[in-house]
Amino acid sequence: MDKRSLSISGHRTSIALEPEFWAALEAMAVEKSRTMAGLIREIDENRQTANLSSAARLAVLRWYQERTEDRPS
Repeated sequence: MDKRSLSISGHRTSIALEPEFWAALEAMAVEKSRTMAGLIREIDENRQTANLSSAARLAVLRWYQERTEDRPS
């Protein structure tokens, strides 16, 4: 687990995720032309779960699922 601290919407928070999830979030941020803090803020604003770490993992899962759906069979 890697724990990182960020400032989101004016408040400090920390998120603990496995390195693979951080790598995926970094790839998502690059693809969407966002900073990591900007991407996490977007995830935070749209989450359906109380836990931000879980919301980040679900965002990564959805991102990979969308990429798979877009590929021709």
